[in-house]
Amino acid sequence: MRQAVAYSLCVLTGSLWGCSSSEASTPFQSALVLPSTLQESLTYPLFLVDTRGATTYRQQGLAARDQGDFAGAIAALKTAVALDPGHVPSYVLLGWTQHLAGDRDAAITTLNQGLIRDAEHVPALNALGIAYLVNGELESAIATHTQAKTLKPNNEIAYYNLSLAYQRLPDVAAAIEHADRATELEPDNPHPWVALALAYWNSEERAAAQVAYQRALQLDSRYYDAYHLEHLLRAGFSAEQIEQVDKIRTQI
Repeated sequence: MRQAVAYSLCVLTGSLWGCSSSEASTPFQSALVLPSTLQESLTYPLFLVDTRGATTYRQQGLAARDQGDFAGAIAALKTAVALDPGHVPSYVLLGWTQHLAGDRDAAITTLNQGLIRDAEHVPALNALGIAYLVNGELESAIATHTQAKTLKPNNEIAYYNLSLAYQRLPDVAAAIEHADRATELEPDNPHPWVALALAYWNSEERAAAQVAYQRALQLDSRYYDAYHLEHLLRAGFSAEQIEQVDKIRTQI
């Protein structure tokens, strides 16, 4: 009986009583395992949640980010998460801001924390997939974006980034397939067309690559200029991919 009470305290207090997770659970102990949502409510009671305060800090964080103050933005958005830890979009805002600030590892951690609360939150999956892609974790990027497109079949972000990831593996056929679908879903965005041009270029289909790149130029003539290609870094392209795009550009 004393052992059972001790284990109950362990569950309710988050192992603060020194319980060992390495010991095999008895049937009684297994029955005491709480759902994750209930565990969180015990760790962070609802009366501590401040949704209005969290909203205020989210707004402050976005305003700071718009002004280029990433440190201030991250601090405010962390506060928003702390005030309302069940609000998954707050994790997306914080994680994406950390990504933009160049701290990809922190972004990946934050976004995964949000997905623990809602594993099917597509914006969080999209942001996490991009962070993985830019961080060079291609298999994780592909798995995450594949989940995102499965949940939302018309998810142009997932198809576009899957094309870039597959091109880097390389799996050229998959890169072409996903870039082509991204252009169908978002035909007025030049980025999927550049990705499609790159995929065709790597499959030795030079004419098709030039046609796709011409379409990107029709949408944004700045892609005639080499200096503008650096913009592709912020669109998920790697430095090596940008060098290849530059070769396509010189053939136009």
